[in-house]
Amino acid sequence: MADRVPLDFDPPVRRIRGLLFGITDKHLTAPTPCPGWSVGDLLDHLMGLGWAFAQAANKTGAPGNGEPPPQPSAANLSPQWRSQLPVVLEDLAAAWKQPAAWEGTAQAGGVTMPAAAMGAVAIDELVMHGWDLAKATGQEYAVDPRILEHLIEFLSQGPTEGTPGLFGPRVPTEDEATLLDQAVALAGRDPNWRPAA
Repeated sequence: MADRVPLDFDPPVRRIRGLLFGITDKHLTAPTPCPGWSVGDLLDHLMGLGWAFAQAANKTGAPGNGEPPPQPSAANLSPQWRSQLPVVLEDLAAAWKQPAAWEGTAQAGGVTMPAAAMGAVAIDELVMHGWDLAKATGQEYAVDPRILEHLIEFLSQGPTEGTPGLFGPRVPTEDEATLLDQAVALAGRDPNWRPAA
């Protein structure tokens, strides 16, 4: 392919779509590794970020994309989320397949940054929130090692104390930690997180 893009959004999108089949209505109030967020809150967040990052890739300057995102809430989650969220995520993946998405600058959630960095943030959000959903609902989770290597490099450039609104403070890991555990820890999550019994 003549016009290659740095990252392929299809694998993490497929993984999240697979996780959705394992989420029951009872899971919606369950806690996640995101402090204070339930599974329902997290699904609402995925709906919003999927839309916002697709608009960022398309450079549309859609209304609301210049503002900070609202606090996610399960109360805002559409009753049709099971059918709507996969479509939102597919649109996101399609938007970042375009080489132009990675050029110039992009805006999402009130933040403007180089488009390549925005793409890295977007795929990090998908990977990390996919992990959050899997952990919260007791499902297996795997990520393409090439994506993890890219994310580890990207996340390693950030401050160890984290970036408010994006990443928590880094969590120490064992020397033999897997690539996924390394990425999760760099994003400020505890790789050993488990829902309370």
